[in-house]
Amino acid sequence: MVESFVALEFRNEKLVLLDQRILPTEVVYVDCSTYEDVEFAIRDMIVRGAPAIGASAAYGVYFAAKQCPEHNDFQKACTFLAHSRPTAVNLSWAIERMKTVHTLNSKQPRDVLLQALLAEAHAIREEDIQTNRTIGRIGSIVVPHKATILTHCNTGALATAGWGTALGVIKQAVEDGKDIFVYADETRPRFQGARLTAWELMDARIPSKLIPDSAAATLIRDGKIDLVILGGDRVAANGDVANKLGTFALSVICKAYGVPFYSVVPVSTIDFSINDGSAIPIEEREAEEVTHVQGVQVAPSGMQVYNPAFDVTPHQNITGIITEKGIMYPPFKENIERIRNGETL
Repeated sequence: MVESFVALEFRNEKLVLLDQRILPTEVVYVDCSTYEDVEFAIRDMIVRGAPAIGASAAYGVYFAAKQCPEHNDFQKACTFLAHSRPTAVNLSWAIERMKTVHTLNSKQPRDVLLQALLAEAHAIREEDIQTNRTIGRIGSIVVPHKATILTHCNTGALATAGWGTALGVIKQAVEDGKDIFVYADETRPRFQGARLTAWELMDARIPSKLIPDSAAATLIRDGKIDLVILGGDRVAANGDVANKLGTFALSVICKAYGVPFYSVVPVSTIDFSINDGSAIPIEEREAEEVTHVQGVQVAPSGMQVYNPAFDVTPHQNITGIITEKGIMYPPFKENIERIRNGETL
């Protein structure tokens, strides 16, 4: 199974991104040639999804080094990139990895430094694709033949450097010959499920239906969902997972009705520095995302809005966390520590 699109690639000294703000009605690519371009692309959600944000930021650091020969200016550019979106840990992870390469090569000729940074950005992108493939093969194990799966938000090739995390598991299950059906939440307020996941499911010819977010509880209650598979933007050291708003509610319903609930993430999404989900910063986005849909006003002018982009699901509600190092089951804290020490589960 091969996607008919490339969401993120580097060519002719430009980061080329599929503009996810206007899918599925138009397929438009945006060129980024400065770190400011990359920061805007991340902040305005031209590119989104934790792994894709990390890969894009890596190229942003390369551009920053090209634009800022002075060390202090380079550091300021990296900080600017790091503040584009606060919740997904892959952003800071990729920037710090790139900064390490910059430090190691800081005394080299400028062209050598830039070549090293570009090579590292390419490596981050390629590693993510291979990691996602590995995650897919590992995660397919939990998907029964003839399973009906519910997923939330977008976790496919559009959210990563390629293939996908949770949607990558689903696609791998199809490649493995499993006859599956997928329900995709529309994922308000930006409709990533309706605009992006549905588009990817149709591109992959996977039998599926799009549902309103509020229909998920009824499907779970009525025994029509065999398991929920979704992604994660930051995992705390105890297994708490920050993911797209609505994930926590799904986990509560699944726990009440005994439906397996899996988060799928690369190890780079685990933030070993925070003890639990209460320390994860939650991005709050502009009111217009809720009061307007595709530019059309749907709420009274002046109405106050609470619009967090993410929520935190406690580890007690999670059946397993699927990574390229294996599937973590409770006790999550101990198994996350094993991964931190380089073990494979």
